[in-house]
Amino acid sequence: MGHTWCTSLCADDRHVAIAMQYMSYSPIETESLGEQLGRLLDEGGIVCLYGDLGSGKTVFTKGLARGLGVPPEAVVRSPSFIFIQRYAGRMPVYHADLYRLEGVQEVDGIGLRDILGGDGVAVIEWAEKLEASLPAERLDVTLQHLDEDTRVITLEAEGARYRHLLDRWRHQPSDAKANNTSGIIGP
Repeated sequence: MGHTWCTSLCADDRHVAIAMQYMSYSPIETESLGEQLGRLLDEGGIVCLYGDLGSGKTVFTKGLARGLGVPPEAVVRSPSFIFIQRYAGRMPVYHADLYRLEGVQEVDGIGLRDILGGDGVAVIEWAEKLEASLPAERLDVTLQHLDEDTRVITLEAEGARYRHLLDRWRHQPSDAKANNTSGIIGP
């Protein structure tokens, strides 16, 4: 699994977006990447997942939950029919799946706003359904199919908290980060 570190200045020159991009060649690598992220997250964390059906959002979440201390015997799966599943780890992990929501007005009915920025980490699949009302500070993770097993996984920091998190991750020694390259991508 290789990765690239990027920064991007937006048109107004005040907003700096920082992103890391990974190539994952198997579900095991996707899960491992989630686990690495989970180890770095702390209370109040918000991770928004984007990607088509079958892109690996739930696989990534399984690893993230493990990195947050959720025991291996806990079955992490997409909570499609109950909307939010809570797992006990070193802090609560709230796994939300918004795929079946019809509109933003339904979010209040499932209690999602109550967990954002709360006592645990909120992981939101299909976050685009809530895009206009997502918190400004969050970590956006996009999973894109290249073929059956290969994914491009892009982590984009929204806000200072997540820029700092990705910077800490970037400076962590790891074999998975041996292929690090740096670059600036345009606005």
